[in-house]
Amino acid sequence: MTTVEADPGPFSFDPATTALVIIDMQRDFCEPGGFGETLGNDVAQLRGVIPPLQEVLATARAVGMTIIHTREGHEPDLSDCPPAKRNRGAPSLRIGDPGPKGRILIRGEYGHDIIDELAPRPGEPVVDKPGKGSFHGTRFGEELAARGITSLIVTGVTTEVCVHTTVREANDRGYECLVLSDCVGSYFPEFQRAGLAMIAAQGGIFGWVAPSRALLAVLHPALEGTPS
Repeated sequence: MTTVEADPGPFSFDPATTALVIIDMQRDFCEPGGFGETLGNDVAQLRGVIPPLQEVLATARAVGMTIIHTREGHEPDLSDCPPAKRNRGAPSLRIGDPGPKGRILIRGEYGHDIIDELAPRPGEPVVDKPGKGSFHGTRFGEELAARGITSLIVTGVTTEVCVHTTVREANDRGYECLVLSDCVGSYFPEFQRAGLAMIAAQGGIFGWVAPSRALLAVLHPALEGTPS
């Protein structure tokens, strides 16, 4: 077992049964002109997670960990997007409307895809999800079960929405989750702080929280025995 120093205490995991989950690092959320910006958000708030997440992703690949990416988005006819979601808030463009990167949050459009800096490699599953959580209406649970995964290292955006929903669902399903504090992001600094605190509160009610350097410190030594 490998152990990471985390809050509220050490997080132990076996890399062979652990998946790095990268949630919704899509152009529609992370770049100008996408859905996040139409909601009035400063997408620059999310850009800071990219460099540390790139290092975590490269290291996870090097040690042979399972890597799973997710994308939030909908069918072109919006049959899987309920009005309760599409009509929420007062964005300048709603889900399905034409935008600078194609139709907003529609599968197959340029804006729906993952940013170039974190592009999946062949063989890395990409789970398309219609909602905020990674389990609802997807094959995510089946992908984890097929690989014998029992622990998740969770990254991506946004901390208080899709990351939180996934971690809560995972906790209910018996998965142990470590959230990397500098590899998840929010448009709102106060939500980032509160979201991370809620995960580790009450002895880790939903999981553990640690900076990426704590994970990298225990994974880098493992690379010494990895063939180049």
